Amino acid sequence: MLGACAGAPAPVASTATGGSAEPVSLVNCGTTVTVGAPPERLVTLNQGATEVALALGLESRMAGTAYLDNAVPEKWKAAYDSVPVLSEDYPTKEKLLAARPDFLYASYSSAFTEKVAGSREELRGQGMPSYLSPFGCTDKSQVPPTTWQAMWGELNDVARVFGVPERAAAIQREQEKQLAGFRATAAGKDLKVLWFDSDTKAPYVGAGHGGPQLVLDAVGARNVFADLPGAWQSVSWEKVVAADPDAIVLADADWDTARSKIDYLENDPVLSRLTAVQRKAFVVVPFSESTPGVLLADGAARVSAGLGLLRPGS
Repeated sequence: MLGACAGAPAPVASTATGGSAEPVSLVNCGTTVTVGAPPERLVTLNQGATEVALALGLESRMAGTAYLDNAVPEKWKAAYDSVPVLSEDYPTKEKLLAARPDFLYASYSSAFTEKVAGSREELRGQGMPSYLSPFGCTDKSQVPPTTWQAMWGELNDVARVFGVPERAAAIQREQEKQLAGFRATAAGKDLKVLWFDSDTKAPYVGAGHGGPQLVLDAVGARNVFADLPGAWQSVSWEKVVAADPDAIVLADADWDTARSKIDYLENDPVLSRLTAVQRKAFVVVPFSESTPGVLLADGAARVSAGLGLLRPGS
């Protein structure tokens, strides 16, 4: 099983206006978000949002966090451990309000339902602004194409709300440098790669327009399902067998581990004959490094290092 230590994490021009000591207003997923001063009691409701906050050094202003998919990277572990964990998944509305948040930030629209925080409009009426990752907008017409620029845009929005735009700019510069290095190395050149996220009945795979495609493009590999629309798609095992990938990237999540997927592949009489399985050409990536966000560049570092050990026929 191949893995690698990943580097640092990412912004670009934001739709926000204002500065670190001034009111900030921006439009996010069709909702106007306005803060008169940088919030002091942030609650993050998904791992992606939590990791953006930690990357920006906001842990001292976090009143709570919730819903991890996998372990927080070691580089942020101490910061994460200093923040109260409200729930392993979504907290109840009562528990959320007990944390006395003055700003809510989530990666998925499911956080802003009646069972969790309530609608964003309702929260705004109560004087509690919120931010939803643009990739999680309910109105799909408002979801931006999955690009590094769009990810940096989210990071920059949050940084401006909290008065730390220079931190977002530094992350973006570092990630741009990383990506240039991955492209120059082209560790995945000539390799056909399957990105296997979850589900053994009908595998859920990285398609042509999401985080996995960005990573594979960055390292010069060919996604065997790049022709499929959207970020993720369910496919048949017959199509996987026909593609016969040289390597398989496996998402590792608490709810569907990489080890369980490897065991399934190695014990299936047909799938065990795949080239990648025969060669044990597996690259394991934490789930949080496979979705659009501040850790996707770390996922690219991990994939670049893993695929660098492989070449067709080696």
